[in-house]
Amino acid sequence: MTPGWKITVVVAAVAGIVSTPLFWLLNSPDTGQLVGASVQAAVAIGALVWALFQHPATGSAPAPGLVDVAVDTGKAEATGGGSANAGVRRPGGAGSGSATAERTGEATADGTGSSANSGIDYS
Repeated sequence: MTPGWKITVVVAAVAGIVSTPLFWLLNSPDTGQLVGASVQAAVAIGALVWALFQHPATGSAPAPGLVDVAVDTGKAEATGGGSANAGVRRPGGAGSGSATAERTGEATADGTGSSANSGIDYS
């Protein structure tokens, strides 16, 4: 869940929870109104709890503003057309945060089509 959606759900849930007592206090509610207000409160509380337990969306590309760091990585070795990476990988240059690679290991590629990287890979 993206941070924008999480904020939207939390705000809507809080509004639902806060507005519920208004149904109980205005115009002496009947049984139907009390049931409706209770259902509204339960759904709003459920949405709030659900939103609070959501983790940021993950994927192959870093989110804007994130910092990627690779330090003291091991050896990257690819053979027979394989690919190896022991550093930071940003497919297609995705992401707008910084990327740093320090004291990375050796990168060795052996064979046609092989590639190895121990730094920052933007391909």
